[in-house]
Amino acid sequence: MRAVVTRVKNASVTIDGKVVGAIDKGFLVLLGVHKEDTEDIAKKIADRICGLRVFEDGDGKMNVNPTDAGADLLIVSQFTLYADCKSRRPSYSDAARPELAIPLYELVISECRAKGFKVETGEFGADMLVASDNDGPVTIILDSRDL
Repeated sequence: MRAVVTRVKNASVTIDGKVVGAIDKGFLVLLGVHKEDTEDIAKKIADRICGLRVFEDGDGKMNVNPTDAGADLLIVSQFTLYADCKSRRPSYSDAARPELAIPLYELVISECRAKGFKVETGEFGADMLVASDNDGPVTIILDSRDL
């Protein structure tokens, strides 16, 4: 599983002209599911997202986790995080098929909610317009193989 986690001042997802998910301060998470991912991997990446200490403390150091910062999460599925770009036309053969990806995407969302976060989402497989005001900018790439 791969997650691109961006600290934002606000972020939103719009589908067909309608905002379907929006947050103020928090993380915009683009989440890709690999074809070999499992529930354990989904739980692990959710835990890491929810514990990243990248919000500033009173001394301006990135030392505060999202819970203590009062952050929300906007989680958007993004199969293109598993693009193989060996040729000019990317292949997505490592990305999970929807029958595996959707339940694992939803598990990450439910795990984050179980930790007390307000979680907004996009819509799996939809053509989405994602907007954000990046804060910092701070962007972290999480890959389950490295956790």
